[in-house]
Amino acid sequence: MIWILLLLLILVVFGFGFAMQILWWVAAVLLVVWIAGFAMRGRGGGRRR
Repeated sequence: MIWILLLLLILVVFGFGFAMQILWWVAAVLLVVWIAGFAMRGRGGGRRR
């Protein structure tokens, strides 16, 4: 019985770590897109009203 609980705990921790790795990659991509948006808007010639 304890082995099943231990394996479930390992699976949950591994799954959480894998999800966090994916979230770090998503955050990095969003940061690059955000910085690229600032660069494109800067070349546009000012704010539009």
